[in-house]
Amino acid sequence: MDWRSAINGFRQYLQLERSLATNSVLAYIMDVEKLLSFSITQDISDPSKINTRHVQLFLKWLSELEVSATSQARILSGIKAFYMYLAIEGEVKSNPASLIEAPRLNRKLPDFLHIEEIEEIISAIDLSKPDGMRNKAIIETLYRCGLRVSELINLKISNLFFEVEFIKVVGKGSKERLIPIGGQAMKMINIYLDQIRLYQTIKPGFEDYLFLNRRGSALTRVMIFIIIKNLVAQTSIKKKVSPHTFRHSFATHLIEGGADLRAVQDMLGHESITTTEIYTHLDRSYLQSVITSFHPRL
Repeated sequence: MDWRSAINGFRQYLQLERSLATNSVLAYIMDVEKLLSFSITQDISDPSKINTRHVQLFLKWLSELEVSATSQARILSGIKAFYMYLAIEGEVKSNPASLIEAPRLNRKLPDFLHIEEIEEIISAIDLSKPDGMRNKAIIETLYRCGLRVSELINLKISNLFFEVEFIKVVGKGSKERLIPIGGQAMKMINIYLDQIRLYQTIKPGFEDYLFLNRRGSALTRVMIFIIIKNLVAQTSIKKKVSPHTFRHSFATHLIEGGADLRAVQDMLGHESITTTEIYTHLDRSYLQSVITSFHPRL
């Protein structure tokens, strides 16, 4: 078995058997390609000849190339998946990366906005301008639904289920999820639909996209960043605010309000609960109240 045939087989496995999105498949393949580059320096032409020591040296090699700990952890995860595939195919007896721990990551607590700061940003929107109501609907949707920016710009009208107060979004890995939407966000979206969007000339193919630019096509990620940057510049807020800041604020405020962590995980579309747990660090009083209320010996 050579590297190229193993990598091609791995690609087909990810696409057909695991049904991963194209970007996810490419990320996995790039991880294995890095191990291939390292193996060339070690004169290893067969991936089945890689052992645990080689993987350790590979991580050291990445570190010397100044690859960040976060990237190293992701690459190691890709290598583990690659050798799990080879084990399934009977090409290796064991996974040489299975016992290797990922580099320790310094988990930076995300910035978030207080409710007063969110209200200040919304108040900065000039509703006399044609895009004012659209921008207000965008901010309300980002904050009240905790969307990623990619989920926002691809939100479809056909996925708005206001009669039951839910919206459907397509997240990472093309995974769909339902998210509750509050009355204020629904109100702003309906006003935008009825008073602004209804009178736009829409380009073919974009009829179902909720938020449109002045040319009648979907907004870009960059445009959402620009909208928020310009709004924050009109306020007294000194924090670095991005579309993701509203997502962090959504999660933080839910946790502070006593929301169940699993429910927040589902609404955010996090694959692992450990990703959601970072928000519990933002409110020590919430954690204290949980311990006081539910610990059997307190």
